[in-house]
Amino acid sequence: MSAIKYFSLKIFSLSVLLLIFFSCDSKKPENISSNPNDIISISYSDIGGELGNYKIVKVTKDSIHLEMGATNNKAHKEWKSAIQPQVWKKLTSTIDVKTLDKIKSSPSKQSVDGFDETFQIRTQKKYHAYVNSYVDTVYYKQLQKLKDQIQAILPTEYN
Repeated sequence: MSAIKYFSLKIFSLSVLLLIFFSCDSKKPENISSNPNDIISISYSDIGGELGNYKIVKVTKDSIHLEMGATNNKAHKEWKSAIQPQVWKKLTSTIDVKTLDKIKSSPSKQSVDGFDETFQIRTQKKYHAYVNSYVDTVYYKQLQKLKDQIQAILPTEYN
């Protein structure tokens, strides 16, 4: 018996995995910094639940993009906006790149109709991905601050 009971959730899970793999930009940014630890992009997502809910936010140096909805009722919303350099600087200042390798992920909860919280942080040097890292009581605090700041940028109808 499959870990995911419903066919629509299987399709949704496969779609999310494909979205993650194909959403990675292979282009180099125009203004490459000399510091290999500078952050290039940040992604945050909450995906799962019985209705196949999803919320995916991708932030780059100059823009923010949000997709959210539910696969059960085929609801989908998108929002995009430019961001100011000081907003990007404030977001990235919460992240200590030196400790990113120490953050621990936890197993997925989607298979039991739970939500998976995922962070993806890309530097020029490395790609970091975390699933349900809120159980890491030592290093998760910086990701929680990042999440709070991302939520503050989004319009209230998308929170």
